[in-house]
Amino acid sequence: MFMDIFMEDWIMGAVVTLKKGKGITIKKGGMWIYDNEIASVAGSFKNGDIVIVHDFDGYPLGKGFINQISKIRIRMLTRDIGQDIDNTFFIKRLENAWEYRKKTVDTDSCRIVFGEADYLPGIVIDKFADILVVQSLALGMDRYKDLIVQGLKEILARDGINIRGVYERSDAKVRLQEGMERVKGFIGGEFDTEVQIVENGVKYYVDVKEGQKTGFFLDQKYNRNAIRKLCKDAKVLDCFTHTGSFALNAAQAGAKSVLGIDSSGSGIAQAVRNAELNGLQGVAEFECADVFDKLPELEEAGEKFDVVILDPPAFTKSRNSVKNAVKGYREINLRAMKIVKDGGFLATCSCSHFMDYELFTKTIGQAAANVHKVLRQVEFRTQAPDHPILWEAGESYYLKFYIFQVCSMP
Repeated sequence: MFMDIFMEDWIMGAVVTLKKGKGITIKKGGMWIYDNEIASVAGSFKNGDIVIVHDFDGYPLGKGFINQISKIRIRMLTRDIGQDIDNTFFIKRLENAWEYRKKTVDTDSCRIVFGEADYLPGIVIDKFADILVVQSLALGMDRYKDLIVQGLKEILARDGINIRGVYERSDAKVRLQEGMERVKGFIGGEFDTEVQIVENGVKYYVDVKEGQKTGFFLDQKYNRNAIRKLCKDAKVLDCFTHTGSFALNAAQAGAKSVLGIDSSGSGIAQAVRNAELNGLQGVAEFECADVFDKLPELEEAGEKFDVVILDPPAFTKSRNSVKNAVKGYREINLRAMKIVKDGGFLATCSCSHFMDYELFTKTIGQAAANVHKVLRQVEFRTQAPDHPILWEAGESYYLKFYIFQVCSMP
């Protein structure tokens, strides 16, 4: 059962007082308090403890985890100063997260917990069929990781979902900023870490141990489905294909041919296996190559495609590198527009929070102007609903996804 390990002194906590005029974000519904927003801390605590937060005038604002090592000094848990942070609290948050997914997405494989956007800051939990993958990124939440996992397993069991294994992928660099080591491994008994999932009718092998992040990018689920209608009888190029997800959706939707490109040899090998799993190896082919090199080669060879898909990794993970990221996004979009047939389609996205909507849109517009193309917007989309966007937690909104028809100047 979900054990009770909470002590009275954890519940009471130290008291943090904010500077006058600070805490604007959390007062609007955000979840983070930065180090430069704090005036004082009264009482004893250890990093990772739960503390009470007061405004400058003593008005209670709620409770959260504190970590003096991190610039994100406090991650809020509740605005109710009388709320006990106990087993009942975490179970209720997990129940709410699961009920939300059941109403909004296909739950065979989905993100069940999305950190701050589910009011469980610093923890992500993905479900791949009967496997859970956990990513713990904040010291405070890390204390409760095992209890949260056990509680979630019990909640899923109520719906007849028996989880056969849990794997931890807390190997992101951001843990170092919390004063934690990067770790990965089994939570509980060992199991085969390759799991087969089905998404949009396409089958995939997912390696939760060695795959990128938690093993598979669930956030593009419905964006992958959105390109299918454009791909019947089409010649398709899928850039940054990873393990072939967009490419296989295109192939299954009836494309004449699909070429997937990625610089990761292991990713390409997995894409080939996924094509074979779906009987699409005759349609979808994959090549290990640098997209920045390959696009000019295709242009020079006179290749033209009906549909080009750009799903790059985040070119920037900080504000300091946004300028270089803009150059990268502009370059690949410019090159892609050159090899799209007149009247063909370009699907392009950015998964970087720091490349915001306005900047990404402007960058694509600059690329189109540079190659004298007219863009007709078909759709604008974001991440799948199992990655909900909390409006006052800007970091939860990161994926921007456009589909354009690319036309020559009339």
